Amino acid sequence: MAELKNIYFIGIGGIGMSAIARYYNFKGLKVSGYDKTPSELTHALESEGIEVHYEDDVAFVPKDIESTLVVYTPAIPHDMGELLYVREHGYRVIKRSKMLGEISSGQRCLAVAGTHGKTTTSTMTAHIFQDSGEGCSAFLGGISKNYDTNLLVSMNNVIVAEADEFDRSFLQLFPEIAVITSMDADHLDIYGDKSHIEEAFKAFASQVSGTVIKKYGLDITSGDTKARIMTYAYDDARADFHASDIKADECGYFTFSLHYPGGVIEGCKVGIPGWVNVENAVAASAIALTYGLEPTKVKNALSTFHGVKRRFDIHVNTPKCSYIDDYAHHPKEIATAVSSMRDIFPGRRLTAIFQPHLYTRTRDFADEFAQALSSVDKLIMLDIYPAREEPIPGVTSEIIFDKVTAPEKVLMKREELMEYLEKEDIDTLITFGAGNIDRFIGPITQMLSERA
Repeated sequence: MAELKNIYFIGIGGIGMSAIARYYNFKGLKVSGYDKTPSELTHALESEGIEVHYEDDVAFVPKDIESTLVVYTPAIPHDMGELLYVREHGYRVIKRSKMLGEISSGQRCLAVAGTHGKTTTSTMTAHIFQDSGEGCSAFLGGISKNYDTNLLVSMNNVIVAEADEFDRSFLQLFPEIAVITSMDADHLDIYGDKSHIEEAFKAFASQVSGTVIKKYGLDITSGDTKARIMTYAYDDARADFHASDIKADECGYFTFSLHYPGGVIEGCKVGIPGWVNVENAVAASAIALTYGLEPTKVKNALSTFHGVKRRFDIHVNTPKCSYIDDYAHHPKEIATAVSSMRDIFPGRRLTAIFQPHLYTRTRDFADEFAQALSSVDKLIMLDIYPAREEPIPGVTSEIIFDKVTAPEKVLMKREELMEYLEKEDIDTLITFGAGNIDRFIGPITQMLSERA
């Protein structure tokens, strides 16, 4: 790729795309791109010297075809003007996942896959390597609160990557060590059913050269991969890596002993609250210890991990009012977050705001969403965020809302939300969703902070 001068990103504001854009900007190439709407992330890219525009206009595409590579995300519509243009005019055009595969080729790739937990676990893994002094380059699916970025760059040959199952992207990776956190049904618009999702994860496992560390109980066997198979769990002693002596303080921060094949690391503490982060810490530590990092350095790094923006992200926490934002957009993620909220804030009144993400996911998991959301005290349901999809007749937020049995529930458009919240008596609040619900984080935080 030495002959390249320009890399042009179609969909540059995506979390995975922006990390690769930042990587090549760091490497000194001319990086620019398109995204549909401005965001905090696109503004950050612009502040780093990357040109971003927000109109579908081929005038912005670099005209030097031979020295330009175009990277696109599958979330972009196939008939998008710029994408059609570069294909018709002979540019080299590749998907984001292929680009990440090329970057990691020949490197020591440490990957985290799974339908849930992969962003926090991969970011925690990267932090362990950074904090220990070993270092790594990392392409993350969220913004690390320790480093305020989704990209880390190191001079060594270690790459930590979030292995995304969407569009089978993770099959472009050939890791040395990989964690698989879960294989639940999701992205059924791509896979059709759960069995095909499981097939894809097994194919991913077959590409691991060293060690597959699966969550205990997942159906991945020696028939699926030539790699060594190890297991991790929250507190199941049958797993190779697991926690014991788990204790939470009054703010939901956990201490535990970490069991691994080489012994026990006592007195571990996770720097972010919630029981699920003990499980994530076990998985991240499993990668680090399998790689060969010193147990003491792993322990120290866990305590200084500050989390990931939009992953159980605490914005207000006073005795009068608490507000957490979470990227959860799958029923199991919502159920886990609600469980953690109940642990941290026992006896408090929990209000949830949920913006469904994708028509297909809403259709495929309406019953499961309703069940998970029924465990809150009050639900505020917004319209579906369509992302890359066209509407599906009969699929609206109401197909979830009508089945929710929470004591209180209300359905509204996003434009009505802030005015409604200003009149609400909020005790504990959590916002859920992978769409543009994040635009409300600042206004909600400001409003609740003024009340506190």
